[in-house]
Amino acid sequence: MSTARSHKTGAALLWRSVGTRFLPFADAASPGLPLTRLLRLSLFQVSVGMAMVLLTGTLNRVMIVELNVPAALVALMVALPIVAAPLRALIGHRSDTYRSYLGWRRVPFIWMGTLLQFGGLAIMPFALLLLSGDGHYGPLGGQIGAALAFLLVGAGMHMTQTAGLALACDLAEPKNRPRVVALLYVFLLVGMLISAIVFSALLADYSHLRLIQVVQGAAMVTMALNVIALWKQEGRDPVRTRHNRPRPAFAEAWASYMASGRSGRLLAALALGTAAFSMQDVLLEPYGGQVLALPVGATTMLTAILATGTLVGLAIAARLLSSGFNAYRLAAIGTLVGVPAFSLVIIAAPLDSAMIFRLGTALIGLGGGLFAVSMLTAAMDLSDNGDSGIALGAWGAVQATSMGLGIAAGGLIRDGVTHLAAQGSVFDQVSAGYGVVYHIEIGLLFATLIAIGPLARYPGPRVGTPRERFGMMEFPN
Repeated sequence: MSTARSHKTGAALLWRSVGTRFLPFADAASPGLPLTRLLRLSLFQVSVGMAMVLLTGTLNRVMIVELNVPAALVALMVALPIVAAPLRALIGHRSDTYRSYLGWRRVPFIWMGTLLQFGGLAIMPFALLLLSGDGHYGPLGGQIGAALAFLLVGAGMHMTQTAGLALACDLAEPKNRPRVVALLYVFLLVGMLISAIVFSALLADYSHLRLIQVVQGAAMVTMALNVIALWKQEGRDPVRTRHNRPRPAFAEAWASYMASGRSGRLLAALALGTAAFSMQDVLLEPYGGQVLALPVGATTMLTAILATGTLVGLAIAARLLSSGFNAYRLAAIGTLVGVPAFSLVIIAAPLDSAMIFRLGTALIGLGGGLFAVSMLTAAMDLSDNGDSGIALGAWGAVQATSMGLGIAAGGLIRDGVTHLAAQGSVFDQVSAGYGVVYHIEIGLLFATLIAIGPLARYPGPRVGTPRERFGMMEFPN
């Protein structure tokens, strides 16, 4: 007995000696935001990631292949959530200035976003079946229903994520915010990864009934995750949300936010950089297959390579930012990494080198990870007065809109150049359409550097006060 007891004591001492820096996400916590509470809060990112996979991946394929919906109509439906993206700034402002006898600012918006997601997912499978012409109301009823479903889910995602990030910013200590950002990004990525695997397995044996079950099951999971995430997260403060409190109009709040001089340039840099890293999102795998003749398995691995590079970039950003590194300079470094990354992808075609292509793909992920976390941290630094909603809402609106437009532009430009090539123009190579897009992305990266340049001279609000070190929680999403 004494020997067993001594072994247990030794094991306990060993675990204590490991230290929190080797325990994933442990150092992202603080006395005001314990680890269990932070992990619960991060679940709203899982539901958002699940919805993203469902809209842009699973349903995208099902509508085109199994339901025989025209690809142009599918593209329009998938793009509808972008319509709600510009409203994120307004949502953030309303959560900053919300009046409530219950004393909550962020929770009502997370809850309303959850209800919108749930409602959109609940009606979506039936709308899609009508869209395919399998019903008494014809395709028009399906088009209206599908448009409403996609719009509801998109609006719910934007509302939930904007209020959730603002709540995380409210709860986290300033020195811990980069780590909290990293953790939230990790959970978004985890949600996307797990959802993709689960949806793939459940729909392997496809039927209309199975589609209804999967999508409505996703609606139930979304509701459960978000309720768990927001449960007892925001303290009630009726004084702060009293009904006679002054509430500036959105135009006034927006003018105040933009008056700093940095905000407008930050958003411009964010728009350019996000578009630059996003235009290739739907082109990497087709490029590998058409230009380098890679098999399906090899092109599928490109997603893993890109994600790995992104995770490394997020890890590096989280560690450097926690030590007080200038967020704008780190964003510029990430932008610079993107220039050789896209250059390697371009020269992979004439060299017929899959290895160079994979290296370029990894560097795209690395640069994008550095850029994304640095810019979000910079946006958080501009919201230290507690009204983080409008700052994070503006960031989310610009980021989501630029990403959607960038992806759409990349596909349109590639198809346009390929069409010219078919007409016998100077673009006579298979890689021409892709190459034009990648060159445009390099140009956008240089424009991003021009926008970031003047911001790098700002030391930031925490200069000279390094944030605490943290361990594996640096891995973001």
